[in-house]
Amino acid sequence: MTTLDRRLHAFRDDLAERGLEGQVTAQRFTDGTPARITVPVVGLRPRPDATVGIDTELLFGEDVTVLDRAEGWCWIKARSDNYVGYLPESAVSDKAPAPTHIVTVQRTFLYREPELRKPYNSILSMGSRVAVAGTAEARGNHYVTLEDGTAIFAKHVQPIGALDGADYVDIAARFVETPYLWGGRSGLGIDCSGLVQLSMLMTGRAAPRDTDMQASALGTPITREELRRGDLVFWKGHVAIMEDAETILHATGHTMTVVRENFEEAVQRIGWLYEQPNGYRRPIS
Repeated sequence: MTTLDRRLHAFRDDLAERGLEGQVTAQRFTDGTPARITVPVVGLRPRPDATVGIDTELLFGEDVTVLDRAEGWCWIKARSDNYVGYLPESAVSDKAPAPTHIVTVQRTFLYREPELRKPYNSILSMGSRVAVAGTAEARGNHYVTLEDGTAIFAKHVQPIGALDGADYVDIAARFVETPYLWGGRSGLGIDCSGLVQLSMLMTGRAAPRDTDMQASALGTPITREELRRGDLVFWKGHVAIMEDAETILHATGHTMTVVRENFEEAVQRIGWLYEQPNGYRRPIS
């Protein structure tokens, strides 16, 4: 079988995505069916087993292609970054309305009705996409409402695309003190490459999901001496964002949070585990 990255190419002995015809051997090929994530956040796993660690996460309202359904699991490919994996069938629907707005704060509450004193149903992360059906006001506070009557504080969402072209470093800085989570990609928990990807996606820029993908394909290589705001520093298995010429932003297992840290001090501290940085890239010209 052709050597392909299983994270980005959907293929098994019994089934593969249509685009791989002629490259892999499978009993049948499929175009899949479109669907959307309908839970606040869901882990994507390399196989249909809840005891297996997650590769990444998908957020409410994100688009996926469902390739197969079996025994309560869906085999999917994410539309935003082509990541392939398994998630619970209950987390997706082919009937969810097309989203109109995106959550632009680190996290927000989805209230059962437009009133902050009422119970909330769930917490939505930055990057979650919702279909706004109306607006409401209660005691001077403005909300957007969804088709089922649930509500979000209006200032916490913007129309999809509203932040396109914005400074992704500003977005990344909003995640400071967010808990570190391996495979995490939300305001509830995030890892180093998830911080890079989600911050860029919020500003309309495509970005690969994992550190090795970003280190080989995101932007252009530069030297350490050229580092400036917005550039990326790579170690084997780790990535950080330059906030300025002396400071990095990154999600780190050292503090189990997203932190702002002096770059040179971080290089010395990280060295025992990840050695010295092995690459520098400028994602935005």
